Amino acid sequence: MFDGFITLKPRCEACGLDYSFADPADGPAFFIMMTMAFPVTAFGIWLELAYEPPVWVHAVVTLPLLLLACVPVIRPLKGLFIASQYINKAGEGRLATSPAPNAGPTTGG
Repeated sequence: MFDGFITLKPRCEACGLDYSFADPADGPAFFIMMTMAFPVTAFGIWLELAYEPPVWVHAVVTLPLLLLACVPVIRPLKGLFIASQYINKAGEGRLATSPAPNAGPTTGG
């Protein structure tokens, strides 16, 4: 499915499915940041307030923790988003064209 870390191949090698429908955009990164970055950032703030370490300690502890919490999850979550788009037949948004609403019965007089 992937042709690199998060780059999609044009089509599936096993079944030939064309991946041109897939556009997870920034969805996986957004959800990872919302679920993982906040706790790690809270840890960094707690570390600062509790121990007041030098900046290099944050660079050695908090930054790698943030990368380890966010980066490995991107690929599986992107695959999940693509599978969800395939299952739900997701496509680009289109304006709905519906007939004009009926004005109701007319009263003659």
